[in-house]
Amino acid sequence: MQRDAAPLRACRYRSVWISDLHLGTPGCQAHALLDFLRHVESDHLFLVGDIIDGWQLRRSWYWPQAHNDVIQKLLRKARKGTRVIFIPGNHDEFARRYVEHNFGGVDVADEWIHETADGRKLWVTHGDLFDGVIQCARWLAHVGDSLYEFTLKLNRHLNSLRARLGLPYWSLSKYLKLKVKRAVSYVGDFEAAVAREARKRGVQGVVCGHIHHAELRDIDGILYANDGDWVESLTALVEHADGRLEIIDWSAHASQARIAAGLPLPAEAMEPA
Repeated sequence: MQRDAAPLRACRYRSVWISDLHLGTPGCQAHALLDFLRHVESDHLFLVGDIIDGWQLRRSWYWPQAHNDVIQKLLRKARKGTRVIFIPGNHDEFARRYVEHNFGGVDVADEWIHETADGRKLWVTHGDLFDGVIQCARWLAHVGDSLYEFTLKLNRHLNSLRARLGLPYWSLSKYLKLKVKRAVSYVGDFEAAVAREARKRGVQGVVCGHIHHAELRDIDGILYANDGDWVESLTALVEHADGRLEIIDWSAHASQARIAAGLPLPAEAMEPA
């Protein structure tokens, strides 16, 4: 998988895909996302689900100014000529009732077929329809969501302690997802299922989100692209003018974004050099 630290100068791409912003939750890295949106322009901008976390907002209202700023920035891009396409996910499923409508220049769609500059057809979907937990045990998905929020909160406290001890940043949630055998199997099964469906649809690739795991690789002849998330990995998928796809990792600039916003640095940014 190709993943590069994005330059701080303004960049223009043919297309950009972002997902799993989870606006409305404390875990959303809104300031880093705003920094990314200010530095990146594109002809097409795909919002690939879980943009607003309706599940969390129903449990407890959380909407700081930075989250409102993200929405305003997205709408401003639409007004200035970027084609913005919003494909709702499971956390913002309330928006699925507005499929085929346009709000403020943003097209709401259930899915999309995007043709790259080099002629490849990519199926764009959030991906929750291929998550067995979401489809077969919805109550368990809500429990897992609450546990995930707890894990993120615990992770912040753990890293505050680690910083005071002079230890580097460590992501508990990433460790659990990548090291626990069942989690690794879940990711692999999800990727394979999405790739199989893309093949059935006669396209060359698929772009999705949902599992918060950025990836760009070939699965049995199908290009599988996951744009990651803006809770932990701070990643986006971009298409260059020639059709080449690349995952951009903005986490290297997250601390700079917080400084520009006048916010204190998180524990991971205060580790000794």
